[in-house]
Amino acid sequence: MNLEKVVFGFFIVLSATLNFGFFIGEIDNPIHHEVWGLFAAIAVNLIATILKFGDRTQIGALHLATSLVADLQLLGAAIAWAYAAHMSGDGMTAAATARVVSLAGGALLANFVSLVLMIGETLMLRR
Repeated sequence: MNLEKVVFGFFIVLSATLNFGFFIGEIDNPIHHEVWGLFAAIAVNLIATILKFGDRTQIGALHLATSLVADLQLLGAAIAWAYAAHMSGDGMTAAATARVVSLAGGALLANFVSLVLMIGETLMLRR
């Protein structure tokens, strides 16, 4: 067992599950989407991105690309949430919540692609 691969896989799966936990629920209901869930998804996704910097293989480049896309989408969701909650006069409306959740859904898709790449890479390993 390779401890580095365990940590790498742990953070990829944790990032995807936290992102899914934030995404699930009615898209326009702010009660269904906790801000701490978004914060945890961003933090773990950033850690997963840092772990992917050391891999110089073609699959590693794809892992890094998908993780950067997820980071960008999640940070966009956080900026949209902060703008709606603290800068706009309307607060977290249904439209603002839908915008945040849609961006998190894009990040979820990128994390799903990363999971598929990781599973494919694992299945191709030979002893």
